[in-house]
Amino acid sequence: MSKKLRNHDEVVLEQLQNPSMAQAYLEVALEEYEQDGELAFFLEALRNVVEAQSGMTLLAEKTGLNRQNLYRALSPEGNPELRTISLILHNLGYRLSVQPIRAVSGH
Repeated sequence: MSKKLRNHDEVVLEQLQNPSMAQAYLEVALEEYEQDGELAFFLEALRNVVEAQSGMTLLAEKTGLNRQNLYRALSPEGNPELRTISLILHNLGYRLSVQPIRAVSGH
């Protein structure tokens, strides 16, 4: 009996069903954006988490946003508003937060 080999995307999507794995994945993607200013990688990561956890159709229903607009917003050329990113994250069970870049010294 041979075991079917799964492709990389299937494995990643399966792992992203785990909320803590998805959170870590999004945090790394956001750190990449902070370093290089390229939003496409973060949008791809967010799209992957959406696909793994609920899918675009369900997200569109939950957020009241148009499914095609969601696909466009999360495309490599997407430039979604902060409100849209926040709404998507909220519906996935996450939120944006602000943290200090460096450890705060005891002033």
